[in-house]
Amino acid sequence: MESASVATTGHATPAEDHHHGPPEANQSARIDQTILGILLFILSEVMLFASFFAAYFFLRVVVGPDTWPPVGIELPVLIAGINTVILISSSFTVHYALEAIRHNNHNGLKLGLVMTWLLGVTFLFIQINEYIHIGFSPADGAFGSIFFSLTGLHGAHVFVGLLLLTFANIRAFRGHFGPAEKDHLGVEVPGIYWHFVDIMWVVVFTTIYIL
Repeated sequence: MESASVATTGHATPAEDHHHGPPEANQSARIDQTILGILLFILSEVMLFASFFAAYFFLRVVVGPDTWPPVGIELPVLIAGINTVILISSSFTVHYALEAIRHNNHNGLKLGLVMTWLLGVTFLFIQINEYIHIGFSPADGAFGSIFFSLTGLHGAHVFVGLLLLTFANIRAFRGHFGPAEKDHLGVEVPGIYWHFVDIMWVVVFTTIYIL
């Protein structure tokens, strides 16, 4: 009789309309756990950098803006600016790689990843060369300490990003990636991290070399 009543009225009874537990999330509201994980990791890294920037500005205020950087220290602004352009360019190449594999363009994926890796290595090489010829060391006062700490922290993140890109390159040349969303997370995750590294360098460059 109850079934007949439902069929006749077209409405379910309260007992049939009741669902146990929360409703399923709408597909558009879901985020892949891997993407969520890298975003949360980046958030923690932002806080780490924030603590170093806080130390930088604290030392700058204590020492005094008129003697910051100390007399005799000349930062290679032009070289650092060129390095900034190199790193920013790598953001475009890694984005190109991701868009390429989304359109099932494996050659474009390989080209984008290789170019990103080469630009990252170039950036790191120039930074190390800058350290060698800059004319002061971490032991040379507060400025030397915070300069090498902040730029070195970023350099370490570039190195980690290059490791991730190395694995992505190896997998790309082995044909592991595809256009489906789940099939190119190995490109998207390193790409998100690399964009973070690039953005942080713009902040570091502006803070230390420009302001």
